[in-house]
Amino acid sequence: MLYYPPKIWLAFGEAVIGNTEIVEWLMKNGYPEVAALAHAIRGSEEATVWLFRNKFFHLAAFDAAIDENAQACRWLQVNKHPFLVVFADACRGKQTAIDWLHGNNLQAFVLIARRIKDLRDNTTFDYHKKQF
Repeated sequence: MLYYPPKIWLAFGEAVIGNTEIVEWLMKNGYPEVAALAHAIRGSEEATVWLFRNKFFHLAAFDAAIDENAQACRWLQVNKHPFLVVFADACRGKQTAIDWLHGNNLQAFVLIARRIKDLRDNTTFDYHKKQF
């Protein structure tokens, strides 16, 4: 359900806020897709292309779902990634998703979602990114 061990998600939370040392650690320790996801969330078209090219469709869809891409949300649901739908909703500040994460003792994801929401709320992105 959670795809990665907790320490990798915590590293992801640091990578999202731009911690380059953690990004390098993810790259060197077998998690380049997690580093790419962090870069994609930060607005990197190159990282999004890398996720697609390397068949991490669920992570590319998660990034798009954070941007409220309805097609990406449907793809995640149809392809059995409901946790990523909830996590994307939490990243947009949707209270029901945040409550679900709390209710399932996933407070670390609430913190990561808050970081992503803060980043997205305070950054101007090119909304011409590839459509999912």
